[in-house]
Amino acid sequence: MRLLIATGNAGKKREFAGLLADLPLEIVGLNDLGLPNDVEETGASFAENALLKARAYAARSGLLTLADDSGLEVDALAGAPGVQSARYGGPGLDDRGRYKLLLASLRGVPAEDRTARFRCTIALVVPDGREATVDGACEGRITDAPSGEHGFGYDPVFWVTSEGCTMAELLPERKNAISHRAVAARQALHILEGWLRPLG
Repeated sequence: MRLLIATGNAGKKREFAGLLADLPLEIVGLNDLGLPNDVEETGASFAENALLKARAYAARSGLLTLADDSGLEVDALAGAPGVQSARYGGPGLDDRGRYKLLLASLRGVPAEDRTARFRCTIALVVPDGREATVDGACEGRITDAPSGEHGFGYDPVFWVTSEGCTMAELLPERKNAISHRAVAARQALHILEGWLRPLG
């Protein structure tokens, strides 16, 4: 049985394949099926966006489909950038530009008020109509300056409270054990195990 990971990102597909390696599933991505990554994330929440993608690609492919939406919530910014994390500051900014804008937005905010979390929602959709969503979070705060060479996005400015360093200072194996995506994927694994059990 095949599981479609609704992403054109080979790294994300590989990450999910590792997290779900114990399941008797062939993991495929959009590129493997020649499907365009063209579903717009117009939802008001991570769950809405993940379901939009999972439903659309399950319908197109006829396959069990997993989609996720992730982002950063900063308490001092009333939860922003949130669902706009990948588009924060507009289309002209890259990862570095986005986290520099975030740091500028928090200038003068003391460390104790810079609390934040990475959040991930995974949606699972079966063409027969079954659906489920699960959430994962990783708590921390926003630093004053970037640090670390690993990861991507806001990782260099996200201090992971439980690890005592930024997300970008963690080795990839450690990040993949404690990240918001890993927490959500472990829950998705249990749901998929339940769905697959009746199939033998």
